Amino acid sequence: MQRVTLPAKAIPKRWYNIAADLPVEFPEYSQTEEGKQLENLPKIFSSGVLEQEMSQKRYITIPKKVRKLYKKIGRPSPLYRAKGLEDHLDTPAKIFYKREDLSPTGSHKLNSALAQAYYAKKDKAEMLTTETGAGQWGSALALACNMMDIDCRVYMVQVSYQQKPYRKAVMQLYNGEIIPSPSDKTEYGRKVLAKDPDHPGSLGIAISEAIEDALKDEKTYYSLGSVLNHVMLHQTVIGLEMKKQLSLIDAEPDIMVGCVGGGSNLAGSIFPFVKDQLDGNINCKFIAAEPNSCPTLTQGEYRYDHGDTAGMTPLIKMYTLGHDFVPPSVHAGGLRYHGMSPLVALLAHEKIIEARTVTQTEIFETGKIFADVEGVIPAPESCHAIKVGMDEAIKCRREKEEKNIIITLSGHGLLDLQGYDDYLEGKLS
Repeated sequence: MQRVTLPAKAIPKRWYNIAADLPVEFPEYSQTEEGKQLENLPKIFSSGVLEQEMSQKRYITIPKKVRKLYKKIGRPSPLYRAKGLEDHLDTPAKIFYKREDLSPTGSHKLNSALAQAYYAKKDKAEMLTTETGAGQWGSALALACNMMDIDCRVYMVQVSYQQKPYRKAVMQLYNGEIIPSPSDKTEYGRKVLAKDPDHPGSLGIAISEAIEDALKDEKTYYSLGSVLNHVMLHQTVIGLEMKKQLSLIDAEPDIMVGCVGGGSNLAGSIFPFVKDQLDGNINCKFIAAEPNSCPTLTQGEYRYDHGDTAGMTPLIKMYTLGHDFVPPSVHAGGLRYHGMSPLVALLAHEKIIEARTVTQTEIFETGKIFADVEGVIPAPESCHAIKVGMDEAIKCRREKEEKNIIITLSGHGLLDLQGYDDYLEGKLS
């Protein structure tokens, strides 16, 4: 079977919260004595989101309105068999990919954006403010806010703002306000620019600017596209759907791969399966694929750190490169983040998830192959996962093993063509 679909009635009714099933105790969030970051959380997040962030409930009901919107954006998303890629690699492995690129904004990000906009509207917020790297999250939140009739302000990392002008256009079409970060609109942005007027920006800086807005206006909430527990929770619709799809073809995953920046794509895909692994019901290898230019899991330290550069967020125990880390200006802007979801980090620290790095040249080589054999142009971020999945399939060929490899295609690359053009022209650094 080339394509496994589910009817709209199969959209999950509950999100899965892995916090209830962790193999060790979750490290509590902390704060600095002078910062009072934990005390500020109710000023930053809607009450519904904050409750989910701290919840230990195994399953949390998805509101009916959110489920209706999931249906509107095309959930459940299809699972494809990558026969073209299998033939190209001459592998006995079966390769599947979950098509999160088919959403209106082209990625998995809408799964959490719709939920966060719903809870903000429920609290009578008038605006959500956020950061974005490559623009996938900013586009998703702009659309979600538009659907919920609230305003949206997006601080977009300066280098991505320059590299991906059409992401800006998408956000503006959904009535989002786009500000390149660091900006002169916030105190922290002005502080960064005073030191370096040509600063390329980072997700950590953009987060600081967005949080500053929320702290200054009681009718504004902050919305995060990755990292925190409630975002991982919302994204589990991906993995919950995959469980149903794989059961339809009587298949179990042997290897699951997702790209990681803050961790939402990987977590949403694998967390329902990690529960099965912890329960002893499957034997699966979970792999996080990250850029070698921002090697958070592979080279970062597992310790408490801030999620933003200014230190406005609580102290979170995670793998981190340091909250003042400024990554190189690679095209995979969605993965240029210094830290990692504390849930993903914990599972990596416990050796349940392993991590691998991929170079920028490799991701575009991979994207070209995937476009050739599958007809889909993947986002640079997604290419990290595809590359690692291909490596595993080649290993299966070498060892003559037939395994089921599951890749989450987190987004399409149709607005990342500058990177592909640089690759094809031999200009890629």
